[in-house]
Amino acid sequence: MQKKSQKIYTPKPTEEEAKNSYQNGGNNYRDNGQQRDGEKKAPIKLPGRYKIAQSDEKEFDLETCMENFKLSENPYEKESDYYFDSYSHFHIHEDMLKDKVRTLAYMNAITKNPEIIKDKIVLDIGCGTGILSIFAARAGAKHVYGIDNAGIANHARKIIEENGFADKITIIKGKVEEVVLPVDKVDIIVSEWMGYFLLYESMLDTVLFARDKWLAEDGILMPDRSVIYLTAIEDGDYKAKKINFWDDVYGVSMKTIKSWALLEPLVDTADKEQINTDACAILDLDHKTMKASEVEFASKWQLTAKRKDKVHALVAWFDVFFSFGGHPVRMSTSPMTKSTHWKQTIFYLNDVIDVKKDDKLQGSIAVKKSRENPRALEIKLSYHVETETQKLDKTQFYSLM
Repeated sequence: MQKKSQKIYTPKPTEEEAKNSYQNGGNNYRDNGQQRDGEKKAPIKLPGRYKIAQSDEKEFDLETCMENFKLSENPYEKESDYYFDSYSHFHIHEDMLKDKVRTLAYMNAITKNPEIIKDKIVLDIGCGTGILSIFAARAGAKHVYGIDNAGIANHARKIIEENGFADKITIIKGKVEEVVLPVDKVDIIVSEWMGYFLLYESMLDTVLFARDKWLAEDGILMPDRSVIYLTAIEDGDYKAKKINFWDDVYGVSMKTIKSWALLEPLVDTADKEQINTDACAILDLDHKTMKASEVEFASKWQLTAKRKDKVHALVAWFDVFFSFGGHPVRMSTSPMTKSTHWKQTIFYLNDVIDVKKDDKLQGSIAVKKSRENPRALEIKLSYHVETETQKLDKTQFYSLM
């Protein structure tokens, strides 16, 4: 975990940095990684590491914070191999490939930095269709090894051959933790491992396993950094239609389902016009140096209202960074930028919070892997508000499964 700090960092860019900030409309994230051929843009300036205060709030200790969190029933119980099975179907790969923000960010990070890739051994984890492996081969990699445990690996081999890279790319079907590579070390690990709320599905654990086993001491991870941000939103219409609906269903009270609905964060695209506070970072990971345990965290957060409004939910998104080479890339899933298949993660609150400009909202957020399914997440969120009209000190649990 990061060292405890008394300062809660809320991104407030300088005039120069504002060009790259979501608060300036988010339109200069290298078009979210989408620099076109022939464009002559100066390399973007990536933000420094955020100082995030570890929560010292009562009952937000990582060892005990989820003790009172119990799911009475898990209606979404799945087979143990559902994760790999889901990636054996072409539909999910079609969605990811058609996500231009995602695919162009990786393409630009690889192909516009050939000095990093040329003559290097590259490992592509969760290679899927093999498109990132092909990008690396085109950028001059000496050889690329792609690993995937899903059935798509069989199609990836055919795609590699179809595009003339059979001598440059080797696809290995199996789990990263179990396969044997024909080399002792690799120079670069590339992986599109991110899930909803960055950490859902826990594939980062696999990347870190590969890093510790195969990455050369001076090797590079792509991406090499990720950050989760939090902001607030007015979303009364949705909450009324989807949450409060269960209070009275044709004269029948179904509040038990309302509690269930509040327990599940919504993965959807948040309307940027409804965001009514600034944002703060709640997690900042350096993939080269981090420990696997850092994916579980408890951080403080603080937001400042930008106008008089109501807050119905908190909204989380993530950015990842490709910091190496002459053309660094920042890929954002912010609601202020072009939408991605990750969308945003929205946490609806039990309360409606009335705010005016400059009012403060603060609290803690704890995130742990589910005890029942390590690919799912258990999340504990507190919010504390003291304004002219309200005083709230509340805690809610969520399950991203």
